[in-house]
Amino acid sequence: MRTTPASSTVRRLARQGHLIGDSWRPGAADGVHRHRYAATGAVQAEVGLGGATDIDDAVAAARRAQPAWAALGPAGRSELLGRLADLIDAHRGEVGELGALDNGTPVSVLRPGRYTAAWVRFYADLVTTVTDEEIAVRRGAASVRLVPYGVVGVVPPWNGSMVGMGQKCGPALAAGNTVVVKPPELAPFGMLRFGELALEAGIPAGVVNIVVGGATAGTALAGHPGVDKLTFTGGTVTARAVMAAAAPNLTPLALELGGKSPNIVFDDADLDTAALVAAMAGTAMLSGQGCALPTRTYVHEDVYDDLVARVLTTLAGCAVGDPLDPATMVGPVVSESAMERILGVIDRAAADGATLLTGGGRLGGEFAAGWFVAPTVFGDVDHDSDLARNEVFGPVQAILRFSTEDEVLAKANDSPFGLAAYVHTADPDRLARCVDRLASGVVMTNGLGELGPATPFGGFAQSGFGREGGRAGYEEMTQRTTVLAAAPLPPPPMPSPSRPTTDEGTT
Repeated sequence: MRTTPASSTVRRLARQGHLIGDSWRPGAADGVHRHRYAATGAVQAEVGLGGATDIDDAVAAARRAQPAWAALGPAGRSELLGRLADLIDAHRGEVGELGALDNGTPVSVLRPGRYTAAWVRFYADLVTTVTDEEIAVRRGAASVRLVPYGVVGVVPPWNGSMVGMGQKCGPALAAGNTVVVKPPELAPFGMLRFGELALEAGIPAGVVNIVVGGATAGTALAGHPGVDKLTFTGGTVTARAVMAAAAPNLTPLALELGGKSPNIVFDDADLDTAALVAAMAGTAMLSGQGCALPTRTYVHEDVYDDLVARVLTTLAGCAVGDPLDPATMVGPVVSESAMERILGVIDRAAADGATLLTGGGRLGGEFAAGWFVAPTVFGDVDHDSDLARNEVFGPVQAILRFSTEDEVLAKANDSPFGLAAYVHTADPDRLARCVDRLASGVVMTNGLGELGPATPFGGFAQSGFGREGGRAGYEEMTQRTTVLAAAPLPPPPMPSPSRPTTDEGTT
């Protein structure tokens, strides 16, 4: 396995600790996490986990900094966020290596530096275009302005390294909020480096605060009365705990949760493209560790065998190896416990009667020390099976047969999730019908579209609520104030002359 200068950055960031206000604070109130490199299992650093007191201090620092940050105005915030985007871009090689060391993502796959910089730059530009909305009213004038919440609690996922900082902090900061970020102990280094670069860009101390932690810090942040909005990405079980912690303060939430995205391949589809989506996006990319990946592929019975053969051929050409090697397409999964959980899913799928077509186990040989699971494909999967219905978050693809359009759409929607869906067909009318009927926050058609900072992203049902990306992502980080300008009041009505009702004053 390769070595990289980013390894020393990992150790430095771990020693440096949490970013609270204007200082870095080592601390292990909730213990120490021994962070291991997923490709080798070797310990890289001991990461101190923050506790409730660290969260208290970070929220207090964010509250102190927020009025001045908001007072900079759109142009001032845009300038500083633009500098941050430029710095991230300048360090994109290092950021990619940090991503590999954080969670095992190959440097050739995610490119977190470029992606994060794009998100920050998008919102740096967008904020300068946001104006009050003028409303037509019968009397006077009315307008609606978007104002910041104040302090936003940010809980990004481990599978994006620095990426979650761009997706969540970019719009929050642009809108005039300050942030308290709780990175997961599984992947803290890219997020901590974001904090360093924010200070280097000139963003004032206290605007970005970062406390690495586990459940203790997460619960403290979600339940903190000084947090005005919370944005969380993760699993549904943890999301319920987050909602319970936030409930006493009625803290508004944005939740981006799990998925079991259907990938529908009709008999007239471009099978090469459909196979590439199923193999690469649904199985190999991120080693299956993505919430919107197409992990259950429904194939029309007339092209089932052909599509399966192409998927297997595509996967056979995917290089598995060291995440730091630019030739690697498939890396390890994030942790030993994740690997064991995924292998358990594979064993249950085989026991349930699915046909194992490739993969199915842990890789040995030169990969034996790391947490590598072979890209795995099951065929003839039962729609009602555990594999077809539940999120795996690993490199495991389920392929199912279907006969009719109505049948496959019913099955695609028969899920607790509704994050993403994929459709492949040459028939434009059928494509339109599918887009109309699929209960999903994102529908990709005939390939992989660009899901980036300009496109709103979020789910239906148990895939969460709220949106990241686009103007919708900016509005997610703001509240609305309606301003009513008074109109002159009409004069009061004059009393009408009337005949006296008594004899007073009469002759």
